Amino acid sequence: MAEANLDPVFQIQRVYLKDLSLEQPNSPEILLNQEQPSVDIQLGVNAAPVADGLFEVTVTATVHTQIADKTVFMVEAKQAGIFEIRNIQAEQIGSILGIACPQIVYPYLRSNVADIIQRGGFPPVHMAEINFQAMYEQQQVEAAAAAVAPPQIIV
Repeated sequence: MAEANLDPVFQIQRVYLKDLSLEQPNSPEILLNQEQPSVDIQLGVNAAPVADGLFEVTVTATVHTQIADKTVFMVEAKQAGIFEIRNIQAEQIGSILGIACPQIVYPYLRSNVADIIQRGGFPPVHMAEINFQAMYEQQQVEAAAAAVAPPQIIV
């Protein structure tokens, strides 16, 4: 009888671009404006099981540039990866999905966002490196605080 292999497994199955859009709602007029636009970058991480021992981790970015109250351009991107995670203690899986997996996926997202912005006729926006461990720990603190906070009653 063959023994089951219980060695820990963590490996990438696939990394892929899940969604990408570029909007320039005020072109071409806004392109004539010489002011420096403000840049707002929002990031998010989501993880979900897709099969036994397989998880999809998606890192999302929204890059919104404006001059005054007019949008210059907005990019929304989702980069995802499928990861095999087996024989790892349950309490460690959350940090793997929230730290290790996004660190693998994020460089692909950064590259795709910079590329689409440049292809749209703009100087590339280089998104900074992210400390996913600090981000994950902050989310854990916020989740714990929300779980402990009494429900708010509105009268």
